[in-house]
Amino acid sequence: MRQLMWFRCDLRVQDNTALSAAMAAGPTLALYLITPGQWLEHDDAPAKVDFWLRNLVALQAELARLNVPLLVRHAEHWDQAAEAVARLCHEHQVGAVHVNEEYGIHESARDAAVKARLQADDVRLRSHLDQLLFKPGSVLTKSDGYFQVFSQFRKVCYARLHAALPACAPAPAVQAPLEIEGDAIPASVQGFATPATPLLALWPAGEAHALQRLEAFTDQQIEHYQDQRDFPARPGTSQLSPYLAAGVLSPRQCLHAALRSNQGEFESGNAGAVTWINELLWREFYKHILVGYPRVSRHRAFRPETEALRWRDAPEELHAWQQGRTGIPIVDAAMRQLLATGWMHNRLRMVVAMFLTKNLLIDWREGERWFMRHLIDGDLAANNGGWQWSASTGTDAAPYFRIFNPVSQSQRFDPQGVFIRQWVPELAGLDARDIHDPAARGGLFLPAGYPQPMVDLSSSRDRAIAAFRNLPKVAA
Repeated sequence: MRQLMWFRCDLRVQDNTALSAAMAAGPTLALYLITPGQWLEHDDAPAKVDFWLRNLVALQAELARLNVPLLVRHAEHWDQAAEAVARLCHEHQVGAVHVNEEYGIHESARDAAVKARLQADDVRLRSHLDQLLFKPGSVLTKSDGYFQVFSQFRKVCYARLHAALPACAPAPAVQAPLEIEGDAIPASVQGFATPATPLLALWPAGEAHALQRLEAFTDQQIEHYQDQRDFPARPGTSQLSPYLAAGVLSPRQCLHAALRSNQGEFESGNAGAVTWINELLWREFYKHILVGYPRVSRHRAFRPETEALRWRDAPEELHAWQQGRTGIPIVDAAMRQLLATGWMHNRLRMVVAMFLTKNLLIDWREGERWFMRHLIDGDLAANNGGWQWSASTGTDAAPYFRIFNPVSQSQRFDPQGVFIRQWVPELAGLDARDIHDPAARGGLFLPAGYPQPMVDLSSSRDRAIAAFRNLPKVAA
């Protein structure tokens, strides 16, 4: 009986649970569904769509070595997915479709509709755990609820990992050739502009490159991760997030690589490896939150009382923040990095998010949307979790009265102004003292053409604290 592997955010051959299961069950062909209307509704970035397409080219070559043809079909929205998949199954006499589970409300509704449609044709939809270490609903509190505090979630995950490490899926064997021709991968999709050439060099496609990057990080950099990860001018992070978001790497591959570098230890040994494993578990935590609290998939705050917060309607200030023209150098440098590369350093994601939601008191959903529209690693769970953490509206969020001072953050984590000079070249002539706050000291060092700070950091901080302090209390 023929099997169909439906690829989504799992664009790899190695350690792919659904692909391994499909090829073990019978002759397998593969599908990728292009859904531009749905991607636009989900604010997927042009850089991200381009990255998917480039990885599909690499994936098709890897599948060809296994004699698995990759077919490409088009459906404007996911509500057309059921018919598209059913039609392909009928065309090629497929008896079972294999997918790796996805967790947003739209993804869950899509898969339920596909399952029902296939059952009508006596075709089975088989779902597999793949993009997480633990199935949502399997890591719960003593009262059988989803965790709302990361440290408690991590403790249970550590206990589970000590008991049994999630194994990588076996590599599929080469199958006999099928009399089916694969389809050409489009170079672009209407509605998504082709990114500038530098993105190709910054983010090369293919799991071979992703695995090389993972190996280089765990061999050479992970030891210093805890000490270096907060400094945006240094190569202190793995920069693997685009590959994880697209499923070019699996979390199991990352976990095993980190453990190999730390003699199998989770909680002891090298602090850098332990810290990076914790970051993998943060990613896991936010995916579980999507399932346990589906309101966060519906543009709702995790903490219901914060829905009453009176955000400011300030379109000109929002635009200045988006374009990196706030007059706060570290914020502007970070926002320009995002526009140019499709990526932003994690420490700076928190800095710019707090500046928007606290100093400008602009709704976190505006920032969440802007990030998704530009991030090559855009991921609903992680992006929403990070924004709600910074805005103090989310699970395990930063207390509303702890507000990053972006100038202090800049002085601490970019002390010589190296990162600022790279992305805000109009400030390159300033020394390490003045580059963080060129409008200070009477504005004597403010270069022509660079804006004054759009807001006073102290008074805007007080405004945000007052807004949160006056929120009415409501039941969850």
